[in-house]
Amino acid sequence: MRLSFSCPRCEQSSETELPAEGSPVACAHCGLELTPPPDAWRDGVLTRCLVCPSTDLFIRKDFPQRLGVAIVSFGFAVSCVTWYFYWTTATFAVLFATALADLVLYLIVSDSLACYRCGAQYRQLPTLEHHERFDLETHERYRQQAARVAHLAGSDKREP
Repeated sequence: MRLSFSCPRCEQSSETELPAEGSPVACAHCGLELTPPPDAWRDGVLTRCLVCPSTDLFIRKDFPQRLGVAIVSFGFAVSCVTWYFYWTTATFAVLFATALADLVLYLIVSDSLACYRCGAQYRQLPTLEHHERFDLETHERYRQQAARVAHLAGSDKREP
């Protein structure tokens, strides 16, 4: 089991083996040890983030989103060229091939667990069925909260 996270102190990305239940998580760059809350694990199931102790975790595909967008964008660009030359069959073949590649990747790529608050990702966890899939409302709540905190931090810097 692997854990990828951004260190709260040095803000560097770090990847480490997931520690045993109750053991601290250490940053590979600055050595900061993050002690998980006592109720982070319940019956072998991760219930809280080990980095920021949030209870809002979700299942996602362990696939780089930028690569997925690049594949779809490439298929769209090629289909635009074939459509321009009135190659209708080729246009739909490109779009179908792009959709098929996306489906195959969706079926092949494994799931991971992610934290809404800090973005930590937990890979190769055996107990993902106890968690929900991505929820846009929860994501938006955390995004708005981070924007408000950043705005307040920026307004504090402007005052003498």
